[in-house]
Amino acid sequence: MEFRDLKQQYREHKEQIDRAMQQVIDNTNFISGFQVNDLEEKLSEYVGTKYCITCGNGTDALQLALMAWNIGPGDAVFVPDFTFFSSGEAVSLVGATPVFVDVDEVTYNISPASLENAINEVAGNGGLVPKVVITVDLFGQPADYDAINKIVDKYHLLLLEDGAQGFGGSIRKQKACSFGNIAITSFFPAKPLGCYGDGGAVFTDNDEYADILRSLRVHGKGTDKYDNIRIGVNSRLDTLQAAILLEKLKFFDEEIGQCNLVAAEYSNRLKEIVKIPVVLDNMVSSWAQYTICLQSIEQRTQVMQGLRAVGIPSAIYYKKPMHCQEAFKNKKYEGMIYPITEKLCSTCLSLPMHAYLEEETLNSICDVIVTTVGEKLR
Repeated sequence: MEFRDLKQQYREHKEQIDRAMQQVIDNTNFISGFQVNDLEEKLSEYVGTKYCITCGNGTDALQLALMAWNIGPGDAVFVPDFTFFSSGEAVSLVGATPVFVDVDEVTYNISPASLENAINEVAGNGGLVPKVVITVDLFGQPADYDAINKIVDKYHLLLLEDGAQGFGGSIRKQKACSFGNIAITSFFPAKPLGCYGDGGAVFTDNDEYADILRSLRVHGKGTDKYDNIRIGVNSRLDTLQAAILLEKLKFFDEEIGQCNLVAAEYSNRLKEIVKIPVVLDNMVSSWAQYTICLQSIEQRTQVMQGLRAVGIPSAIYYKKPMHCQEAFKNKKYEGMIYPITEKLCSTCLSLPMHAYLEEETLNSICDVIVTTVGEKLR
């Protein structure tokens, strides 16, 4: 059984994807082929932003956004404590300080109340200047941008939306990756819209940011690649990946719809047994993961063992809070607490989730959980 069944997805769309890849090979235009520009146009149209600038991966996309704003030493960037390492790593890569923020107990996205407390703590202590909030659209659901935008406006901060997991989700039909001053996504294969390698993209409506981002991704180029007007990086989406994504974008919304049906079936079976994920009113999740919470780390281990015994994979997102990562031990901002994140890291468990999950398989997964948790409760 596959945790996210990319094999079945490929079998379903093999003819179109193979044809797209073969065209790139026949033309031998592997870097900056026309498919890259076509993809950027279609992605910006899909999201509803003026510009899309593709790049090498989602981590690069975060770093490029921060570089475009000249974020660096002495700057504080606020990041959810419950997220993948790259959300904070990109901050350190540009020399700024990540300030980790606890998350909401219902959605697991950044907590607006904890965010405002963290901003006031940093501003009151001096030493760092609050500059940017990085939200993460975790597990497919956009963050609470109604509340977050009020906070960033109040404190005159920039908003960087990390939509690596949330691409395809929406709030009142406004798509993820359109909520920040700059937004990014990742096309890592297991993401909602994934390619067959690494890839990423940056979205913005700002003309100046778009020009800088295009320069930064190709060694800080000016009029051409031999005219370098700033220090940049080498982070281009290759043409093969663009061709694959163009084909997968055609059936992307259909897959999201199917994932929402799968999620509804999971929730119906498990709602009385474990804590199930909650999608707020007016929101649509793209279901990068379907994540339940157990009562304890011991119960989670029992459920994982039960699933593994019948060949069902599961995964823990995430085992360790960001503020506990060794890499950040000399970069942490002291005085913060993270009770929700710490609880989640001990109890959450992600189950297989994809558009091709069959009812029989889903029932088998739920049966193991019901049996294991039910026995524990008795």
